[in-house]
Amino acid sequence: MSEKPFVLSIDNGTQSIRALVYDRDGNQIDKAYVPIEAYTSQEPGWAEQSADYFWEKLCEACQSLWQQGVVKPEQIAALSVTTQRGTVVNVDKNGDTLRPAIIWLDQREAPNPVSLGWLDWPLKLLGLKSNIDYFTRQAEANWLAQAQPDLWQQTHKFLLLSGYHHFKLCGEFKDSVASQVAYIPFDYKAQQWAKPSSWHWKALPITQSMLPELTPAGEVLGHVNAIAAQETALPEGLPIVASGSDKACELLGAGAVEEHIGCLSYGTTATYNGNFDRYIESATMIPPYPAASPGRYNTEAMVYRGYWMVSWFKEQMALEERLRAKEEGVAVESLFDELLEQVPAGSMGLTLQPYWSPGIKNPGPGAKGAIIGFGDVHTKAHIYRAIIEGLCYALREGKERVEKRSGKKISKLRISGGGSQSDQIMQISADIFGMEVERPSTYETSGLGAAINSAVALGWYKNHAEACRSMSSIGTVFRPNQENVKLYNDLYKEVYLKMYPSLNRLYQAIRKITGYPA
Repeated sequence: MSEKPFVLSIDNGTQSIRALVYDRDGNQIDKAYVPIEAYTSQEPGWAEQSADYFWEKLCEACQSLWQQGVVKPEQIAALSVTTQRGTVVNVDKNGDTLRPAIIWLDQREAPNPVSLGWLDWPLKLLGLKSNIDYFTRQAEANWLAQAQPDLWQQTHKFLLLSGYHHFKLCGEFKDSVASQVAYIPFDYKAQQWAKPSSWHWKALPITQSMLPELTPAGEVLGHVNAIAAQETALPEGLPIVASGSDKACELLGAGAVEEHIGCLSYGTTATYNGNFDRYIESATMIPPYPAASPGRYNTEAMVYRGYWMVSWFKEQMALEERLRAKEEGVAVESLFDELLEQVPAGSMGLTLQPYWSPGIKNPGPGAKGAIIGFGDVHTKAHIYRAIIEGLCYALREGKERVEKRSGKKISKLRISGGGSQSDQIMQISADIFGMEVERPSTYETSGLGAAINSAVALGWYKNHAEACRSMSSIGTVFRPNQENVKLYNDLYKEVYLKMYPSLNRLYQAIRKITGYPA
């Protein structure tokens, strides 16, 4: 067992990179926060950012941590990295980037269809061809191979952002099993690269040699090399532990490692996740993702734009609050609770469907957002509350879908992510879900999840379940207001659930007439 008292988690999210230090009991000892520019867009719908920029900001976060003087580098026993999901990086034989990373928010599609040969016909008969077509259109590798073939030919490794950071840290092309969430040839049931006979290799231009070596979560995948040590001031030789994607680590950090505990993540993407020891698809051919503890699965329902909608509201409708926040020196989001307090439960009938981005199945690819029920009583505050309520409705629908497919009803619901810091949002969640909701004692649950993996690798605990019991804890519990529960239940069943079936035909017409969304 290591005598060094702390572990370091690096969390490369969509809007910031954080370097977080934890002790053996899961207490956060120190934190360095570096904001980042999420992406740049050269074309409508594109989202790109330099992977070197991410690495530079990671180094800045580490250096800032040491400068704060609370923790010394030599006190760190292990390091683990968790990142945003689905961001891909092309590198050459030297590990140098060939182009900007394509960020998970990118909306471009491969210009040409991809045929699976003789498999096309049986897949069509089984009703699965549309899923495969969606996969091949969305796969960044197909766009790159078709639109930038010369660059694709130079690509030695096709990495996720987590794999790129691991390469920069240890000089080897390695990544965690639990970070593999993307349009790649990964077998989500076996939690390994797809077998040679899999349809994935026909659907994608990727070869096995272009992929990194995978390490199970909670095991050491490498050690900090001399170059990374110089740039980050981390000790050379420091063990690097495989953890998982940010959402997987959030579940682990929230202590949601049993099937009866559901977990909501109120981040840029909002999700509902269950943690299972068996493979359960949230919809046909929509796989569960690898959990941040080996051999388990996270079955997920997603609202793609999620709490990005709070940023959308801030930019489009909250000039007054932005000016006031600047004058008072506070975050503008802290003023939004006042808007929620001004409006009764149900937003006087204003009901929002949060499909600002389409989906695969739930919703379908033609989906759009909608707000119905406007009257002359409605104000900006009603719109904001309707956004929060709409996100909760969508996640409740996802929860019920996962419960139906798994055959397991949850008894506890935990919420993490930026939106969970609002007491008003937590209370709305309790009322809409009709059950107690628990807020973990730390906001940085993804960082804590990575730290739990480090603790297991170091032998501080014998397994992930034991580490969770010791390192994660619950802060505030919010209990539902039964009067609000009845009102929300009626709105959810009689209005919200009927919106998409009623409006879908109009969404298709909008897409046909305007071409948006493409």
